[in-house]
Amino acid sequence: MKLEMVVMAAGMGSRFGGVKQLEAVGPAGETMMDFAVHDALAAGVERVVFVIRRELEADFRAQVASRYEDRVEVACAFQDLDDIPAGHRPPEGRTKPWGTGHAVLAARHHVEGPFIVINADDFYGAHAFQALAGALREPAAGPLPVHAMVAFRLANTLSPHGTVARGLCDLTASGTLAGIREHTGIRALPGGGADEAGPGGLVRFTGEEPVSMNMWGFRPGMMAALEGYFKAFLSRLGGDPKAEFYLPAAVDALIQEGRAQVRVLETPGRWFGITYKEDRARVQAEIRALVAAGQYPKAGGI
Repeated sequence: MKLEMVVMAAGMGSRFGGVKQLEAVGPAGETMMDFAVHDALAAGVERVVFVIRRELEADFRAQVASRYEDRVEVACAFQDLDDIPAGHRPPEGRTKPWGTGHAVLAARHHVEGPFIVINADDFYGAHAFQALAGALREPAAGPLPVHAMVAFRLANTLSPHGTVARGLCDLTASGTLAGIREHTGIRALPGGGADEAGPGGLVRFTGEEPVSMNMWGFRPGMMAALEGYFKAFLSRLGGDPKAEFYLPAAVDALIQEGRAQVRVLETPGRWFGITYKEDRARVQAEIRALVAAGQYPKAGGI
């Protein structure tokens, strides 16, 4: 089966103040998605599915998808508020779709084989894509499906301009994911970081902790599992106009129920993202340094 990739590109950057997916970060105007697709193709991805808002389709195809269509098979899927199972309907007052789990599920009609999932506005680096693609190519070795995720070191994901939300990974002795602890207010500090609003008060970190940045690798069958969890979510919380169906929560349910394992692939590479407007200059400088070092082609070659 061909290796595919789902790119979650439907969200808005609330703290950034606009749509981040088309921000120029490379020396020739490249976006985060340009670097992600470049790295994904080098890792063997043969099909890319962009999850977008339906009203943006024409502009997205013209401005983004058209840049890749001569190199890889491209499809667009739509994350619609009313894309929900029969018997359910959006509650009064809800205007946004249902979260990252729903975003991945929106691509279910376009995905057939193992697939990578990423955020459109994040830079993950070539090493992360190579590691994830390699894990998905390995044959099944037991009765349970073994999915994968890339974990970055916390210090390599923090912003100097404000607090960030991060999911800290708890690992089993064999290196699989035991669970993810969400911290919503981590601030970078010399020698690590701290969550000033953590459970029980101040929580300090060394910076070496593995964190999830929403870079996953799933085996076939994950879409069916997501459908089941989404139905259960709607039965419990579908009437809440602010409830979110998060992808990590669905993965955690699979683990806790003994239905799957998730292999954690740690990378020493840096993750880049524009959480705040002030992050942009730093991200541009970091990526231009990678281009200058020969890790990416110059003059818009990606």
